[in-house]
Amino acid sequence: MFRSKIALALVLASSPLLAQNAATAPAQRTLVRAGHLLDVKTGQLLNDQTIVVTGSTIQSIAPTASVPAQPSDTVLDLSSLTVLPGLIDVHTHLTMNTDFDPFREVTSTSAKEAINGVANARTTLMAGFTTVRNVGAYNFVDVDLRDAINAGQVPGPHMQVSGPLIGITGGHCDENLLPFQYHTVGDGVADGIPAVQHMVRQNIKYGADLIKMCATGGVLSKGDDPNAAQFTLEEMQALVADAHRLGRKVAAHAHGEQGILWATEAGVDSIEHGSYITDEGIAAMKQHGTYLVPTLYLEDWMIQNGHLPAFYQQKMLDVSAVAKANIRRAVQAGVKIAMGTDAAVYPHGLNAHELDVYVNQIGMTPLAALQSATLNAADLMGWTAKTGTLEPGKWADIIAVEKNPLDDIRTLQDVKFVMKAGVVYKK
Repeated sequence: MFRSKIALALVLASSPLLAQNAATAPAQRTLVRAGHLLDVKTGQLLNDQTIVVTGSTIQSIAPTASVPAQPSDTVLDLSSLTVLPGLIDVHTHLTMNTDFDPFREVTSTSAKEAINGVANARTTLMAGFTTVRNVGAYNFVDVDLRDAINAGQVPGPHMQVSGPLIGITGGHCDENLLPFQYHTVGDGVADGIPAVQHMVRQNIKYGADLIKMCATGGVLSKGDDPNAAQFTLEEMQALVADAHRLGRKVAAHAHGEQGILWATEAGVDSIEHGSYITDEGIAAMKQHGTYLVPTLYLEDWMIQNGHLPAFYQQKMLDVSAVAKANIRRAVQAGVKIAMGTDAAVYPHGLNAHELDVYVNQIGMTPLAALQSATLNAADLMGWTAKTGTLEPGKWADIIAVEKNPLDDIRTLQDVKFVMKAGVVYKK
């Protein structure tokens, strides 16, 4: 007993010293030795740079010659590669897959979609996309996926999630495949101002980081017209007002011109797709500072590889016939662009093909395309202080490729190294 008391006293006496030593011990560093570092703000390529990472964030960036390694450092040799910030996709559906057979759609379950999400989150991260917005998932499965990633249970990108899509009865965001006798209604269906306000508040209650609404009909939905506005202007205004008051941004699925105009007037933060946009819509988006999120590579992939039911296929062909020319005009007019893919309409992991379309089909410069997936995407998400560039204090979200993407944007389709929040997932 006497010796036990002495031992306890020694432990108690030493506790302040142990705490002091722990507090003063230098944080372990990871040195990322970059052969070339691309500044996505200016397009400047800096040679022989070292990014010092501590914990989840970037501590400093300096010429390699001025950053000698310390004995406790971890050194990552990327001297043969070009390093840049992790990419951002602001329009994904990680809990869904490229399979639009109606029977599969109506027999899916939350458990299946959760499994999809775990697999697709890893695939997306390994493709170099360290941050995504997930704009639509059933039963708040994307909330659970985000939380599992944040808790370190599964690998995946940083996520902002919307939960269920909010839309009208019979619209793009409803469940329209089953007949009346089943009385099936989509998770986010709301008609009229009070119902729309309730749905916004309910989504936020259950964990949504942003609100996704369907302002027009869509392509991969039965019985609606992508050109037709769905919510009224007044419903959209109520939805946006509630979302913004409660600190959430709003993404509006909108193909047709009237829906684009009303959603923009209502104050949404982004128009998703924008396929039938006209000069009037372009002017309105510029006036309001609204982002356009094109989703164009899916058209190429679907035409070449897709196997859609007839009631989807014709709409896909119709939209594909006009979207790229319209988006090109919007880009030339100076509408703000953030990169989105609609991944799930084509296989996850091919996200960077979107940038190839921006450069080689709609005329964006490689730097502007890259900025749409870094600077602009971070701005749209409200995460400029966290990601989008390689700067001290931001997340250590770092990727590396073999070539300068400004010389060949397609090099981003083959990412060799991925670090997210200071953790290496691919090297």
